[in-house]
Amino acid sequence: MTKFLITSALPYVNGVKHLGNLAGSLLPADIHARFRRQTGHEVLFLCGTDEHGTPVELAARAEGIPVADYCARQHAIQADIYRRFGLSFDHFSRTSGSANQRLTQEIFQCLDAAGHIEARTIRQAYSPTDARFLPDRYVVGTCPHCGSTNARGDQCETCTRVLDPEDLLSPRSAISGNVDIEFRETRHLFLKLSAFEGDLRRWIASHPEWPLLVRSIALKWLDEGLRDRGITRDLAWGVPGIDRCLAEPRRRPRTGAMAA
Repeated sequence: MTKFLITSALPYVNGVKHLGNLAGSLLPADIHARFRRQTGHEVLFLCGTDEHGTPVELAARAEGIPVADYCARQHAIQADIYRRFGLSFDHFSRTSGSANQRLTQEIFQCLDAAGHIEARTIRQAYSPTDARFLPDRYVVGTCPHCGSTNARGDQCETCTRVLDPEDLLSPRSAISGNVDIEFRETRHLFLKLSAFEGDLRRWIASHPEWPLLVRSIALKWLDEGLRDRGITRDLAWGVPGIDRCLAEPRRRPRTGAMAA
């Protein structure tokens, strides 16, 4: 008997998923889990709602309720939908749950101990009208690459280019729509992704059996160049205590909320 851990892309907690979401990500994983069980293997099929990041705070703000209440309500709605469709999850959890928070903190500690985390002072969008820093997705504007006028501060969904808020042309607040955007200094933690490029290329090359499309997409990201990724946000909603996990006090960020 072989043990299999199976999951799928975590459905984002915003909104109610349509049949395309179900058929495109959740159903294939469910079919594979059922197949493995029927062939006598031990299967753990896990999934859960993705409840962190700036979009969920925006959605809760739009409805005028606390973000924790919004996530709890949406999780219950989605879990009920998947139950009624008969998906065979062994456990359908939440990224805001205590188990995931402990696991995220443990992964962070391992990465930090290995030297893969770095605190940096960066310039971040600030809205005097909103009286707050605006994390990447709180800033929208025109993509400098393709001209889309609804590009986000982390990525343009039209051309898929990874962006920073400062890259956007005519930036505006996603909260209020105001264009009085300033860029001020703030302190955050970064995962040094750029250091993994060589290892990732060797790992991909060691798997010639992968489908061509999978290899091509992975190599495209590497060819474009991996960029170190900010893993903390100026938000109250996130994985807490990351600042207390840092080995060196001088590297502590101004926020302990981690977008995981």
